[in-house]
Amino acid sequence: MTRLPTFFLSHGGGPWPFMEDRRVQYARTAREFSALPQRLPAKPKAVLVITGHWETDEFTVSTAAHPPMVYDYYGFPEHTYHLKYPAPGEPALAAKVKALLQGAGVDCREDGNQGFDHGTFVPLGLMYPDADMPIVLLSLKSTYDPAEHIQVGQALAPLRDEGILIVGSGLTYHNMRGFGRAESKPVSYDFEAYLNEAITQADPKRRNQMLIDWQNAPSARLAHPREDHLIPLMVAAGAADGDIGHRLFVDEVASVAMASYEFGG
Repeated sequence: MTRLPTFFLSHGGGPWPFMEDRRVQYARTAREFSALPQRLPAKPKAVLVITGHWETDEFTVSTAAHPPMVYDYYGFPEHTYHLKYPAPGEPALAAKVKALLQGAGVDCREDGNQGFDHGTFVPLGLMYPDADMPIVLLSLKSTYDPAEHIQVGQALAPLRDEGILIVGSGLTYHNMRGFGRAESKPVSYDFEAYLNEAITQADPKRRNQMLIDWQNAPSARLAHPREDHLIPLMVAAGAADGDIGHRLFVDEVASVAMASYEFGG
């Protein structure tokens, strides 16, 4: 099996693909996400998603064979609370994830009820609109320790050689009070420039250290008052092993930069 890359995808705000005006705003993201499967050297057997919308006290893997939907957003049109993305789960992959983490000395629990939040069904729905790609979710750990999440990614790296696509889903800028404000634009671009410098380091140790030290980046806490949407990048980078990252694209929506990255493509 050809080794698959890992992705970090800025998934945008709420269920935007299902709202005509938002779909226009996110036209580039929609186009780029839809084209991602064509970038892969082979069709994945399944996708492991680490989303900024699921965190637990300990790392937890979803084990449902038929995951439900999670409508974790507020103030959107009524029809967006009835969306369905009936992609299957993959209990065997969930068991493999748990075994890899436990083998690396990381506690991992199981959740048979966790479903697809918009950080999952938005990007994966655009990538695989037929909902025929099995998806397993891995939670963030609520401590947000970047080094620990990089370690988790490193433990999961062997999955890339087994046909599993690892996707971190978050945002390079996530300050709810800053969206739509002109002053947020330079903040988002300054912070993204630091992330791009980090992921493109030839030395993975240097890359990982820059990501661990993200709070020292320009405008870091203005871009991420709470880092739930940044930490999925740490898992994707850890799983990158020695592969250098690069920027896939930057979209600009609500006056802020939203970048997506690939490692090993």
